[in-house]
Amino acid sequence: MNHHDCRSCWFLAQIKPNSHRIAERNLARQGFRTFLPLHEETKRARGKFRTQQSPLFPGYVFVEFDLSHGSWRTVNSTYGITRLVSFGNAPTPVPLDLVNQLMLRCNRDGRLVPPKLLKPGDQVTLTKGPFANFVATIEQVAPDRRIWVLMDIMGGQTRVAVDATSVQTIRQ
Repeated sequence: MNHHDCRSCWFLAQIKPNSHRIAERNLARQGFRTFLPLHEETKRARGKFRTQQSPLFPGYVFVEFDLSHGSWRTVNSTYGITRLVSFGNAPTPVPLDLVNQLMLRCNRDGRLVPPKLLKPGDQVTLTKGPFANFVATIEQVAPDRRIWVLMDIMGGQTRVAVDATSVQTIRQ
């Protein structure tokens, strides 16, 4: 895609450490639309496990604007933002398909939601990890978002646990 046909595109802005909320607020105040996909992360702090919403891409937020308007230059000077990700002298658009796919997987608050109603017997494709692109059958869906799948590997069925976010249902 050349930069000139980018009416309104998504770009990546690098955020200062722990400033994603501040950056989002300040960009919104200036009229920019932002998208910050979040996922649940469990961390151990002082011997206790805490689950919190963390950015899926730590240190980055998606920002939408029209490159032909000079207003994008203000993003770089926004409080909480380090700079727009650029190659050359202009910000580089993120493939729209990537942003759309991410948005489809998130709720209104930007939180990643598990793929819709996965159930035993469903045929899925693994999307990441050592078994990416393998086709498997869901055997069991655990409450902790882990899914047990059965895969045919070298003539035998192997049972593997995967995260709900790393499978994609095969369209019927």
